[in-house]
Amino acid sequence: MTTSLLDLLAPLQGAIDRIGETWRPDDPALRADLYRQTMASLSYAYFMYFHADAEHPDWAPLWNPVYTLQPNPDDIYVQSPIRGDLSYRISGNRGTCRILSFTSQAALSGTRDEMPRPNGHNEVDCDDLGIAPGENFEILFSAERPAGHTGLWAPIAREARGLYTRYRMYDWENEVDPVLSIECLEPAAPKPRLTPEEIIARIGEMARFPARKTGLYFGMQNAVMERVGWNVFEPIRMPGALVKQTYWPANFQFGDGEALVITSDLPERRPYWNIQLNDPLFNALDYVTRQSSLNGHQAHVGSDGRFHAVIALEDPGVPNWLDPCGYREGGIYGRWYDCDREPLPTITRVKLADIAAHLPADTPRITPVARAETLRRRALACQRRRRW
Repeated sequence: MTTSLLDLLAPLQGAIDRIGETWRPDDPALRADLYRQTMASLSYAYFMYFHADAEHPDWAPLWNPVYTLQPNPDDIYVQSPIRGDLSYRISGNRGTCRILSFTSQAALSGTRDEMPRPNGHNEVDCDDLGIAPGENFEILFSAERPAGHTGLWAPIAREARGLYTRYRMYDWENEVDPVLSIECLEPAAPKPRLTPEEIIARIGEMARFPARKTGLYFGMQNAVMERVGWNVFEPIRMPGALVKQTYWPANFQFGDGEALVITSDLPERRPYWNIQLNDPLFNALDYVTRQSSLNGHQAHVGSDGRFHAVIALEDPGVPNWLDPCGYREGGIYGRWYDCDREPLPTITRVKLADIAAHLPADTPRITPVARAETLRRRALACQRRRRW
């Protein structure tokens, strides 16, 4: 008997069943959010399993404002399948991005029921390789450096099965994204037509992907809750993430007529830092049309040399408003990248009427007209970046 497509997609229910791992499992609005998240992960999974293969690599979307699950708003991520026993050339132009990094892993998140430990992780960025902004380049990726190779080279583990890039912007309006291509250097036959069995197997992997993905991210968010609770930051390093970067996550909560004030010292050397808001399912909130994130270029620094931000449902008229997009609970992620020190911000829960008392007296006021212009320019700048 022929298996129906709906039968193949039955594992999608596994993602919905994970609602029991969320903060509000009986909330119908959160269940609807989880339906949406599951569809987003399913649509992304098509690229993961059907777009390219290790002998015929090509870039496909990874985390971005459509596929959710907490992309950094300043980063564009793309990925390609690879194999660690093959060699690859990545070529192009760095553009003017702050960071252009390449990370290879045995398994990208969501592709295994149990992620391997260790994960065959290798990472390199253009600064490590001496590639300057605006410079053309070629990088050879292989398990071992070929004898006599004098060009740029970066290692990949033999167990590697995926490679992803991130390119990070500060000034969304004026910086230029990189242009990249990837090619396998071993001879390969033309990309074959998939057999029926291969197609069915890959659809099955697609259907299992959302539950795997949410399991990883729900676990990360819940671990923060278990360790520090609400409205407290903690510094962490992510295995397999940027080695120069420290994250400071928190879970936020406030009630009617309330706001949260975030205060932080700033490092003297701070080549990159940012802060973003997520929903209770670890999805980045809309950062294209709403100001749910700020980076060191976008943020206003107070007259006291510190960063002061306000999370509130309604615009409080201050420069560093972080818009929670209708949520009173969610996640926060901040990042210090290659900074000379890593201060830990604080969160203060206040009445809306008392916000001014927790900010420098000379904090500028942002009018509705000025805010609308900032949001207009933000959306246009984000649209001009390659996101998928």
